[in-house]
Amino acid sequence: MFAPLLQHPVIAPIAAAIMGAILGSFIAALVSRWPQRRSVLSGRSHCDSCDTVLRPWHLVPVISWLVLRGRCATCNAAIGRDALVIELFAATIGALAFALHPGWAGLGIAAFGWLLLPLAWLDLRHYWLPHPLTLALAIGGLIAGFAGLPPDVTSRLIGAGAGLAMLWSIALAYRTLRGRHGLGGGDPLLLGAIGLWLGWQALPLVLLIASGAGLAIALGLQARGTVLDNATRFPLGTLMAAAAWPVALLSL
Repeated sequence: MFAPLLQHPVIAPIAAAIMGAILGSFIAALVSRWPQRRSVLSGRSHCDSCDTVLRPWHLVPVISWLVLRGRCATCNAAIGRDALVIELFAATIGALAFALHPGWAGLGIAAFGWLLLPLAWLDLRHYWLPHPLTLALAIGGLIAGFAGLPPDVTSRLIGAGAGLAMLWSIALAYRTLRGRHGLGGGDPLLLGAIGLWLGWQALPLVLLIASGAGLAIALGLQARGTVLDNATRFPLGTLMAAAAWPVALLSL
């Protein structure tokens, strides 16, 4: 009964979008609380300004933010847009995955995007790629491979090793030549986990897109008058995640 619904051209994308928005709400809480060492599994959601505990109807993904116009229902304080953006991203991931890949393949591609999303956001906001989230991404890639989703398990395992080796080699060469760190320790691990999803064949394309996007952003910042120097940091993990999911969507 469940499998035919995954194949439905209308129901499956809509259901995946709703599921994505719900997961996006959880992801938004995770990326907000974890850097503050607050548990996402305990404690009621509350307004950061007046500390009022939020009601269930204040927590409906996307809709509550729009109805309340981005403000607390109690104190009228502005609510950050991060949660709304994450929920919309997660809903879009689910809808596109099932629209282009009905069935179990769509579920796998959606799961890949949902696992990448918190990593991308934390790296964007905090230059931080938590190892537990990277491990969850890697385990998800193995599960997808053993479940029979392409690429094959051998390509995935080679991809994990190649991803780790490529960025660790670059990091080592940079540190040797420049005498300082140029890559975060989580970046090679993330590329290795991405390799477990996409296989080794897709990794050059992921790096090409990520580096091209980084270069475009750097040129854009310079055009606006921002001074870039050796201390300027770029969230490589975010760029790789943003490159990897479209590659999966369009090639798997």
